[in-house]
Amino acid sequence: ALDGQMVRAIATTTSVGESREDIAIVGISGRFPLAADIEEFWANLFDGRDCITEVPADRWDWRELHGSLKEPNRTDVKWGGFIDGIAEFDPLFFGISPREAELMDPQQRLLMQHAWQAIEDAGHNPRSLSGSRTGVFLATAHSGYTSLLAQANIPIEGSTAAGALPSVGPNRISFFLNLSGPSEPIETACSSSLVAIHRAITAIRTGSCDMALVGGVNTIVTPDAHIGFRKAGMLCEDGRCKTFSSEANGYVRGEGIGVLFIKRLSDAVRSGDPIYALIKGSAENHGGRANSLTSPNPTAQADLVKAAHIQAGIDPRSIGYIEAHGTGTELGDPI
Repeated sequence: ALDGQMVRAIATTTSVGESREDIAIVGISGRFPLAADIEEFWANLFDGRDCITEVPADRWDWRELHGSLKEPNRTDVKWGGFIDGIAEFDPLFFGISPREAELMDPQQRLLMQHAWQAIEDAGHNPRSLSGSRTGVFLATAHSGYTSLLAQANIPIEGSTAAGALPSVGPNRISFFLNLSGPSEPIETACSSSLVAIHRAITAIRTGSCDMALVGGVNTIVTPDAHIGFRKAGMLCEDGRCKTFSSEANGYVRGEGIGVLFIKRLSDAVRSGDPIYALIKGSAENHGGRANSLTSPNPTAQADLVKAAHIQAGIDPRSIGYIEAHGTGTELGDPI
């Protein structure tokens, strides 16, 4: 976190103008494997704790599906990172009937809970944002929850479709809190949450909204991707992601949710908000044609990194920490 004097200095020395003003992260909420909140998540990182476990019984019985990859609908992967409490939700608090809540994808429920908590973390009553030009940009996709409803022979009702659509998750938040900024789901595979942040920054800097809730959610409620990704050679059998290692043999799927509350630095200073960090800039592109549909394009990625530095006005030699997307695969890591 930055102290007030430093923040004021940064705010007054922004020379590129309002459109390029730094974006402040003023609120955070999240839940991750073996971590109910951000504090526990940080403690796990600090302690080097391994948070990968066998697939819990409340997802599916991995033993029933365990077998040779040559067999249909079988996999030898039984590992993952799973969060607790994805079935826990107080529907009446959010103005939702208990019956409709049952039909809602757990991802929608988690997004509502943690959007509220991220605003509270910034020291604001979420209801105070009513009528504001607050945007909602959240990474979310189909989880397969509808297939579980079908397997349970639950009849289709009027709210079933809304409970399954990824676009409804962000829109529920905007509806509940009466927010008038853009409200969008983002789904770009591994980059979804980063692209959501990029979209939010762009919207704030172009004047589409004054602040934003941004982040992403992922839950694993069916074994389909465990089966398919393993057959595609993406997942490792031993449940350990060995990024940049000669022993890399795939990655491990994981659940989680993280929501940030962001706004212009000057607005954060004016409101006396706590400031966790500043976002100097962001960039986005696509690799175009590469060796395969899922193969990275190193030239395009290098161009993107360069563009991000130029746009943010950052000397690469001044950077002391880099977080990489290491897939832990023979295909992705060398690139």
